[in-house]
Amino acid sequence: MIDKLYFFDTYKRIFKQNSLESFCTDEIIEKMYAMTEYMLEVNQHMNLTAITEPDEVIAKHLADSVYAAQYIPFGATICDIGCGGGFPSLPLAIARPDINVLGIDSTEKRINYVNESAKRLGLTNFKAICGRAEDLAHTELRESFDVCTARAVANLPVLSELCIPFVKVGGSFIAMKGRLLDEEINSSKIACEKLGTERLCDDIIKRYTLILGGTEDERAIICLKKISSTSSKYPRNYSQIKKKHL
Repeated sequence: MIDKLYFFDTYKRIFKQNSLESFCTDEIIEKMYAMTEYMLEVNQHMNLTAITEPDEVIAKHLADSVYAAQYIPFGATICDIGCGGGFPSLPLAIARPDINVLGIDSTEKRINYVNESAKRLGLTNFKAICGRAEDLAHTELRESFDVCTARAVANLPVLSELCIPFVKVGGSFIAMKGRLLDEEINSSKIACEKLGTERLCDDIIKRYTLILGGTEDERAIICLKKISSTSSKYPRNYSQIKKKHL
């Protein structure tokens, strides 16, 4: 069990270091604490995360997830692909009660976990469903969200084909990445345009540094606006996507 006072103090310090002071209300921190406590409890028998030290959880999971909130419009509907242990979807739902979040993951145990976590936290703006993105993108969920997010799921060309079909025209695809290499960016430009987004260029990539005490980690957020509808042939099945990206 994490000492509550320590969590509150550490959370405020780390969020302020990362210019996220607006997400430091007692109500938000209380829910972040409860979410973290439950995650670490479940993590003892389910592989949710390798990050278990409170300071690292706060910085590398909570702050990093919430960093994307500034790119999400008020009242937006969000689809989080590969929500896994609930990042970024659960922290975003906590930090932004004005948005509605749907988490998608292909692992039923993880979906059960995030739904139970949301229930314990009293989150009415979050739910999660089990399924593969490449299948669900051909259902009524297609082009029905203002924003589609993904964090640490796959390389950008693969991620683009899985996520962009969920975004309505005028919405945005937000990819949360670690250190982003030029090779990954260049290999994604054609794919993103084929799928209906604006051109991927340096101005679209928001690079930032995640601060944890004396250490700094490079991060990047790609926020692509969707300008035209995605062809019905995308996404392809996953084996085709992996074999040859667009």
